[in-house]
Amino acid sequence: MAAHAQQATWTGGDGQPTSPLACDASAAAADPGQYNGASPTGAPDRKGKPIKVVDVPKLVGIGYFMSSAAGAQQAAKEIGSLTVTTDGPTKANIDEQITFIDNYITSGVDGIMLSANDPVAVAPVLKKALEGGINVVTYDADAEPDARQWFVNPATANGVAKTLIDQLAQQIGQDGHFAIVTSTFTTPNQARWISEMAAYSAKCYPKMKFLETVEAQEDNILSFNQAQTLINKYGDELKGIVGMTSVATPAASEAVQQNKLCGKVAVIGLALPNAMKPYINGGCVKSAVLWSTEDMGYAAATALRALADGTLKPGDKTFKAGRLGDLQIVNKSEILLARQGLTKENIASFNF
Repeated sequence: MAAHAQQATWTGGDGQPTSPLACDASAAAADPGQYNGASPTGAPDRKGKPIKVVDVPKLVGIGYFMSSAAGAQQAAKEIGSLTVTTDGPTKANIDEQITFIDNYITSGVDGIMLSANDPVAVAPVLKKALEGGINVVTYDADAEPDARQWFVNPATANGVAKTLIDQLAQQIGQDGHFAIVTSTFTTPNQARWISEMAAYSAKCYPKMKFLETVEAQEDNILSFNQAQTLINKYGDELKGIVGMTSVATPAASEAVQQNKLCGKVAVIGLALPNAMKPYINGGCVKSAVLWSTEDMGYAAATALRALADGTLKPGDKTFKAGRLGDLQIVNKSEILLARQGLTKENIASFNF
């Protein structure tokens, strides 16, 4: 990506300042800093009372968000005084997502949890919710901090960047050439990860070369086709493909496998275990990165219950998230989940 840093434009990153981690060390825990999230206006006393929450993911119908929705239902069952309804667009469309949120504000809910398709575009409708006394928590992909209270962050951006680039360097060498398949250039979490990947790569693997980032809209067929296009376009120059979504990574793996390029083109990325089992168990892919999407949905729903009860508040350094225990609060208003690697040795232990 050092080569990219010299280019006039960069498609895929968010253009914001980066903070690459040390090349030979993990990030150390730090004070989260002063809370920068929002507060609802005139919220009623909900302490201990039953609350209704709507979960609006980027889109419905894909495994990633079906799993996070299942986690939210686990929280609802465990807590008892919480009802969660998952509803949202069938495509990762910000306008449709805004409409869903607006409709639920009108119909009446106590809390909204969402994965934002666009952090800026979704902010006005979330501020409308806050002004109506509704608690707002984001997960997976954040909104502007002043448009929500807390963000359940599956992993810090620079932590994801380090993990992906280190794995990539191990598999394609420190001077290998690679490309990225992402969702959209405006999807906030992926754009942030890519910016941090560029910075970390330039710092720690200056000879590694980025070729291109392509969009695939969280669509399986388009993700496969985009990976196929990269294979055709770059030929032997392409040594690795990074999937930034749970759809793109297995689709790219399938493209590599169908082209009989296992062992020649490495695929790494973010993925769900069941989708990657054929490729990891078959030896075409060495590893992938995930967080428990069930835990992510569980934590977001649990946070909304805690907001209603007043037990999650600005200034906290940890959040007691039910069965997940104490989660670290980072970056002023983010609740951090743990992530782990998928390999042939451990993938059978996961079933989602």
